[in-house]
Amino acid sequence: MEHEDVTEKIIGCAYRVYNEMGFGFLESVYEKCLLIELQKAG
Repeated sequence: MEHEDVTEKIIGCAYRVYNEMGFGFLESVYEKCLLIELQKAG
């Protein structure tokens, strides 16, 4: 997998987390959600 593909997946997952959760949570909450999204993405 190319670096560009990996970067695109990571950014996409981060956007999905932010769009779903919104703002105002602790960083640790976003970290856990991002981990789940990254696991789903493979």
